[in-house]
Amino acid sequence: MKKIDTIIFDLGGVLIDWNPEYVFLDVFNRDRKKMQWFFDHICTSDWNENQDAGYPMAQATEDKVALFPEYEKEIRMFYGRWVEMLGDSITGTVDILKKFIDSEDYKVIALTNWSAETFPIALERFEFLHWFEGIIVSGEEKTRKPFNDIYNLTLERFNIKAENAIFIDDNLRNIEAANNLGINGIQFESPEQLIINLKTFNIVL
Repeated sequence: MKKIDTIIFDLGGVLIDWNPEYVFLDVFNRDRKKMQWFFDHICTSDWNENQDAGYPMAQATEDKVALFPEYEKEIRMFYGRWVEMLGDSITGTVDILKKFIDSEDYKVIALTNWSAETFPIALERFEFLHWFEGIIVSGEEKTRKPFNDIYNLTLERFNIKAENAIFIDDNLRNIEAANNLGINGIQFESPEQLIINLKTFNIVL
């Protein structure tokens, strides 16, 4: 087995709790079925990820309002109340991150799908984001996971050998894309499961 010398963390869903339900469950009077329909048909994951890849949020909002004027109020809330969707840090994973940082045996990088317009809010709120050797923010690079170019950019910018790196992400699609480029992947489920999965790479924290 190759010696692992680099750990690449996703942020949202791994180190930071972000969930639009924190706003929209109340907006839809706690009717999950109506809320899910809104996420499935109007403010979809694909639509949001387009902004993660650099499309302006204001323009995306106007585009969507033009298509669904009857939902204008709710559409404008998506980015208008974005800060309220940002939860707390996922403490157990932050503890794992700290152990990697303190060990000094690993290069520790973050690779996140995140709009460049909102990422400064996270940087201000979460001190641990300043621990990384570097962070690749999709919105700044005008591309996103799971496209090959953002993984290749990460490898090149930080002089990482794919086979010597572990990428931790909660989205299986993103893990599979990393695997296709030779990067070892762990799908994040919980901090406890992450510790177990790291042991398969002979990493004991």
